[in-house]
Amino acid sequence: MHGWLLAAHIAVLGYWLGSELVINSQYRFVTHRSDLPFAARDSVMDHLMDADQHVRYALILRLALGVMLASSGGLLGPGWLWAGLIGGVLWLLLVEAVHRLRKSKAGQTMAAADRLLRYSTMAALAGGTVLVPDWPLWLRVKLLLFVGVMACGVGIRFVLIRHFRLWPQLAGQHDVGHVENAIRRTYRQATAILVLLWVFIGAITVVAIIKP
Repeated sequence: MHGWLLAAHIAVLGYWLGSELVINSQYRFVTHRSDLPFAARDSVMDHLMDADQHVRYALILRLALGVMLASSGGLLGPGWLWAGLIGGVLWLLLVEAVHRLRKSKAGQTMAAADRLLRYSTMAALAGGTVLVPDWPLWLRVKLLLFVGVMACGVGIRFVLIRHFRLWPQLAGQHDVGHVENAIRRTYRQATAILVLLWVFIGAITVVAIIKP
């Protein structure tokens, strides 16, 4: 069981990084192709939001598998294996519902619940590194780095909020050069945070291998 969980944990890391690369490439395309009609760019933007789900899936899978690995490896009690499995499935279902209903009031309410869950998870992981005395140093470092990954994800979401406030202004207007420039700035800001996220993921990988 532990070996299969470990293999899945590693595979999800590749899935995560690949999804991030594809999404960033699409985001760059949609923000820099001002020569295309807005309708065409908007269609790509809709597809980008569908692709963005893979990053959300990957983060939850990575977290759920991490909890299950810690349980199977004796770092957490046996009940945590089922907690990781059931909690991961429920969170995935919530994220999917948020995406499908994102334009409705119910979807916005569920999105707020998802954000609260992410913030609570970040606080719990950070708190665990201090409050659980028998965890090894490498696990504490890894968890703090994972909190950094989640914080980067939150930062990217805040940048994208500004993007979606600007995006509708491109439709049906002639003088939108200043809007195009502002949207490209959001791309650069999101990419800068994404690079930091990759650094955190790289550091997590190194810590997992050497286990200092």
